[in-house]
Amino acid sequence: MYSPDWAPYKEFKNSAAPVAIAIAHTPYKWLGQMIILAIIVGYTSVILVDLWGQSRVFYSMAKDGLLPKIFSDVHPRYRTPWKSNILFCVFVSLFAALVPVRVVGEMTSIGTLLAFVIVCAGVWIMRYSMPDAPRAFKTPWVPFVPLMGIITCAVMMAFLPWDTWLRLIVWMAIGMVIYEFYGKKHSKVRKQLKS
Repeated sequence: MYSPDWAPYKEFKNSAAPVAIAIAHTPYKWLGQMIILAIIVGYTSVILVDLWGQSRVFYSMAKDGLLPKIFSDVHPRYRTPWKSNILFCVFVSLFAALVPVRVVGEMTSIGTLLAFVIVCAGVWIMRYSMPDAPRAFKTPWVPFVPLMGIITCAVMMAFLPWDTWLRLIVWMAIGMVIYEFYGKKHSKVRKQLKS
């Protein structure tokens, strides 16, 4: 028997806020708005941390020559990669203003999960290829912990829509082109290894 409080499953497809949709079919409609606000705050905090980390990753890459020097310029007073932060701020602000929240959330998810897969693989590989390298901390139960991290993240990535995978592939291709035509020629580490 159908109840007016029930929601057809098609309403939830490709929704950034399925819980808010479910709550909208209850007498507690105000709670749906709170859920949407929590989702926006959650996305904002994740994207902010990603930006903060990304500017530091680009800083390190630029110090090696893989990216242009602008990404490694440090503010004289605050000691932060300020030009990189401003560029990311402008780019992400435009991106967030013009792209639907579902797409932003899915891209944030797949990018973060892929980064975790790479880190887990790196921990596993480095444990055996560079056993004497100095480490600030040591991951226990290698290879079990990195393998479980890779599997967990890969399974979550597998459930993301195909268009999210397509965007990931395009961004990766852009990164590979930048590496091939700029990074390879300017990398200081690569030059040291060749000599």
